[in-house]
Amino acid sequence: MSGGEILLENFLQALTAGLMVGTIYGVMCVGLGLIFGVMRVINFAQGDFLMLGMYASLYVIGGFGLMTTLGPYWAPYVGAVLAGPVLFIGGYLLHQHLISRVTGFRALGVENEGHYAQLILTLGVSLVLQNGGLIVFGSEPQAVKTPLSARAWEIGPFVGDNVSVFLNQARGYAGLAAIVIGVALYLFISRTRLGKSLRAAADNPNAAIYMGIDVDRAHRIAFALGTAITATAGGLVATSYPFQPYVGFDFVIIMYAGVVLGGMGSILGAFWGGLTIGMVQQMSTLVLSPQLQNAAIFVIFLLIVLIRPQGLFGRSVERT
Repeated sequence: MSGGEILLENFLQALTAGLMVGTIYGVMCVGLGLIFGVMRVINFAQGDFLMLGMYASLYVIGGFGLMTTLGPYWAPYVGAVLAGPVLFIGGYLLHQHLISRVTGFRALGVENEGHYAQLILTLGVSLVLQNGGLIVFGSEPQAVKTPLSARAWEIGPFVGDNVSVFLNQARGYAGLAAIVIGVALYLFISRTRLGKSLRAAADNPNAAIYMGIDVDRAHRIAFALGTAITATAGGLVATSYPFQPYVGFDFVIIMYAGVVLGGMGSILGAFWGGLTIGMVQQMSTLVLSPQLQNAAIFVIFLLIVLIRPQGLFGRSVERT
């Protein structure tokens, strides 16, 4: 195999890996983007919801015996989907009893609209979840095991008989599941009555109230839904990435970079921002060591923000 063919194969390998990883990052970012877009809350605990989704998927699979009933190929992905409703309930109760105290109309009139209290509260929730997770789950890394992690599809050859791409099956199925989730959420937000009420509550809460929309309920549902989506993404990541209670910190920076890159308040933009982050992360391995992947992410992030401060799909383009 010539040097050019090796370079082409490495490029195609990084490109396909970036697409698969980026779709999962996109779903993570959508969860965070939904919470910020509707509630205007910067949630530092979002990475820890991802971590809880990983553990929820692990324990749902074990507790319901999904490996036995569904087999090792389907069980990890069904477990990831079931982690969403578990964290939806948790997010709903967390907002009802805690987050709602410093958000919505209760925050009006508070200095800087209560943002200081929101930052401190979500940071406190993050620390509680991390340390509580360490007590409950322990520090030993876990993983949702699937035989698909050791299998790959061969795509090609493209040039003669030499250039082929090998796509990990666990990542491939996780990426496909992420795309389905992203499309379903987009249709929910844009087509359903509840989705339109969430958009109305985000665009103009006062006008939404006059139209008979319960804004506090809309915020609660948005927070719970954003938590559930990120938790489901965590379950998908767990099929190919070992995790422990502090794993959320590894991803929360990626989530915020994707949301800002896509455009604050844009759900579609959050998905494309996460996809861009995944692509840049994987493509950077062609020229940089793995330790410098995050540096490459923020170089591209800064360049795009300098050129387009509102992000790829900022408010001037579309809202959701």
